[in-house]
Amino acid sequence: MTSELLLSSLKLIMPELILSIGAMVLLMIGAFAGRKSGPAIVGLSVALLIAAFAALFWAGSGTAFNGSLTFNAFTRFMQVLVLIGAALSMILSVGHEEPEYLDRFEFPVLMLLSTTGMMLMVSANDMLAFYMGLELMSLPLYVIAAINRDSLRSTEAGLKYFVLGSLSSGMLLYGISLIYGFTGNIGFEAVANQIALGETGLGFIFGMVFVLAGITFKISAVPFHMWTPDVYEGAPTPVTAFFASAPKVAAMAIIIRLLIDAFGPAADQWRQVVVFIAIASMVLGAFAAIGQRNIKRLMAYSSITHMGYALVGLAAGTEVGVSGVAIYMAIYLFMTLGAFAIIMAMRLKEGGNVENIDDLAGLSQTKPVMAVVLTALMFSLAGVPPLAGFFGKYFVFLAAINAHLYTLAIIGVLSSVVAAFYYLRIVKVMWFDEPTVEFSRVAVELRFVFGLSGLFAIGYLLFGGPLNTAAQSAAAALF
Repeated sequence: MTSELLLSSLKLIMPELILSIGAMVLLMIGAFAGRKSGPAIVGLSVALLIAAFAALFWAGSGTAFNGSLTFNAFTRFMQVLVLIGAALSMILSVGHEEPEYLDRFEFPVLMLLSTTGMMLMVSANDMLAFYMGLELMSLPLYVIAAINRDSLRSTEAGLKYFVLGSLSSGMLLYGISLIYGFTGNIGFEAVANQIALGETGLGFIFGMVFVLAGITFKISAVPFHMWTPDVYEGAPTPVTAFFASAPKVAAMAIIIRLLIDAFGPAADQWRQVVVFIAIASMVLGAFAAIGQRNIKRLMAYSSITHMGYALVGLAAGTEVGVSGVAIYMAIYLFMTLGAFAIIMAMRLKEGGNVENIDDLAGLSQTKPVMAVVLTALMFSLAGVPPLAGFFGKYFVFLAAINAHLYTLAIIGVLSSVVAAFYYLRIVKVMWFDEPTVEFSRVAVELRFVFGLSGLFAIGYLLFGGPLNTAAQSAAAALF
C-alpha cells in the first residue's frame, strides 16, 4: 500500500481513530489518576463521541485498506445512529443515582472501545473485518454486563452473555469458513459474484445460515434470544440501555450489508430464513411480554418483537425495504433510550430503585411530565398514529406488501395488536391506579434524554422528512 492510499484510508477511518486512540489515552489517565478520575473521564468520553460524530462529515466516502472497509451513505447513516446511541447511553450513566460501580474509569473506556467495534463492523466489506469489528464490540459488552461485581444478578448476566456470545461467535466463524471454502473469497463483492455465477454448492447455504445465526444473536432475534431477558434484568440499567440501543443498530446494519452486498444473488434462499426469524421474533416477543411484571424484562421482550418488525422490511430485499429498516432503527433507538431513562428515574425518595410495573401506579399525579412522556413513548412503541413508532411500522410493512409478502405483513400487524396490550397496561397503571410510592427528584441527565425522546416521538410528523430522505439515500447506496 502506497503512502497516498494509506493516508486516504486513515482519513476515512478518522472517527474510529478518534475513539480508539482517545480510549487508550483515557485508560492511561484513569490508571494513573485512580478512581477519582471517573466523572472526568465520562465527560471526556462524551466529548470524544461528539468529536467522532463531527469527523464523520469530514472523513468522506470511499474504500479503505484495499477494500476491507467501505464508507458510503448507508455506512455513515448507521454510524451516526451508533454514535447517538452511545452518547445518550453515556449521559444516562451520569444521571444514574447509584454510581458505586459505574464511577470506575473503566466503564466509559469500555463503552468507547465497544463503540469503535460497532463503527468498524458497520463499515466492514469482508468477512474478517466484519468478525474483528464484531468481537471488538462484544468483548467490552461482556465485561460491562457484569461490572457490578457485588450483585449476583449482574455477575450471572455477564456470565450468561459471555457463554452464549462465545457460542454465537463459534457458529459465525464456522459459517465464514464454509463460505470461504465454497466461494474461495471473503470479500462481500467477490462472494456475491461467485453466487451470481452459480458456482456455489449446498455447503454455501449452510455457511450462510450459520453466519446469520451468529449475527442475529446480537439483535436477540428468536431463536437466539435466550440471553436477553436475564441480561436486561441483571445488568445495571445504564448498561442495559446501552445494550438495547447502539449494538442493535450496528448488528442490524451488518445484517443488511451481508444480505444485500454479499448474499444478494441468493435472496431466494436467505429470505426464507429471515421470514422465519421475523415471524418467530414478533410472535414470541409479543406473547411472552404479557406476563412480565419487571419493566426491564418487559423491555427485553419488547426489543425482541421490534427486531422482528425490522426484519419484516429486510425480508423484502428491496431498496424500499432497506430504507424502511433504517428509519425503523432510528425510531427504535430514541424510543428505547427514552424508556430506559424513565426506568432509571424510578428511584424512591428513601433511596433505591424499583423496576416493577406496579410501582408506576399514579405517576400522573406525582410526576405528570414524566407520565406524559412515558405515555407518548408507550403509544409510539405500540405503533399508534401519528407518533413516530407508527411510521416505522408503516414503512417496513409497506415494503413487505410491495414484495408480495402478505402473510408476513399480516402476522406483523396482528402481533402489534397483541403487543399493544402490555404497552397500554403501563399507561393504565400510570393514569388510573392510585399512587403507592413516590419517586425522588429526577436527574437533569435523565430528563434531557427522555425529554428528547418524547419530542422525537410526538414531533416526528414535523421533522421526520429529513430522516426519511437520509434513509432513502442510505438504502440507495446498496443498490
